[in-house]
Amino acid sequence: MSTPDCLFCRIVAGEIPATVVRETATTLAFRDIDPKAPVHVLVIPKEHYADVATLGQGDPALAGEVLATAAAVAEDEGLLGDGFRLLFNTGAYGGQEVFHAHAHLLGGAPLGPMLARSVA
Repeated sequence: MSTPDCLFCRIVAGEIPATVVRETATTLAFRDIDPKAPVHVLVIPKEHYADVATLGQGDPALAGEVLATAAAVAEDEGLLGDGFRLLFNTGAYGGQEVFHAHAHLLGGAPLGPMLARSVA
């Protein structure tokens, strides 16, 4: 299932170009167009889920495939030795901008603290 007005569904459909680094039958990984680290790859399920919570509840096996794809990309990009960050933004407070579940795979340099400021 896809949503016609969803940016990532349109990338999956080939309507919008992306620099794909890995593709499986159920997932797609492509470079972020506004990278926040030397390596910044988005890993998505091809099927539309609004966020990681609905993905995890609706299809736990597919959520696992997203994680497996992210791990394979991290290995391909040479990130396993020094480490990387895998980040899912969910909802407005979480900073989600595209409402199609996606993981940000970030690495290639020290990434600093998890949050820029204290939330207390």
